[in-house]
Amino acid sequence: MRYCVTLICLFFSITAFAQQKPAQDKLIQFSGIITDIDSSNVIPYVTITNLSARSKRVAADYRGYFTFIVNPGDTILFTAIGYKKFSTVIPEGTPDSKYTIMVKLKSNVVDLPSVRVFPWATTEEFTREFLSMKLADDDMAIAKKNLSRSSINGLIQTLPRDGQEIGSQNYRYNFDRMINKNMVQTNPLLNPFAWGKLMQQIFDGDKSRTN
Repeated sequence: MRYCVTLICLFFSITAFAQQKPAQDKLIQFSGIITDIDSSNVIPYVTITNLSARSKRVAADYRGYFTFIVNPGDTILFTAIGYKKFSTVIPEGTPDSKYTIMVKLKSNVVDLPSVRVFPWATTEEFTREFLSMKLADDDMAIAKKNLSRSSINGLIQTLPRDGQEIGSQNYRYNFDRMINKNMVQTNPLLNPFAWGKLMQQIFDGDKSRTN
């Protein structure tokens, strides 16, 4: 009698397990697109972890699209650098073999404390550099240095000529050329007509002496 009761209990246990097993082994095609919750821009290469299947991992493509096989009741975790984690559970009562969602991740803003960078490693090094530092001249010393003869001569040799200087040189050149031209025209020694007139006066003088 005891063996009969044991066999009956074992039969009912196997029957119940057989009825539950198809529901647990049901496969669902889980698909979706991952976007930013603020800008609706797609987030590429997000890591997707199935926490219920030994932390099996897949990755979304460059368009933020993903698709893989899951079971009802699986917990799915979405992680990406710069975004907060997001998890979802596959519904148990999914009527068909496909389940599609739109995943929206929120950016994770982290405010880091401000950091001041000094060029000295220690306080002693800073003190040594500060004591050996050459202080800058005041405004009067800088003005005298810029107006010195050596500084002005250096600027004359290096700086290009401006429009006023070029115009003054052109005016001086044209004036000198005009003066030289007038001197050539008024010089009787360089005038052939003056030489001809002089020769004519000499010939006339010789004729008057012979008469």
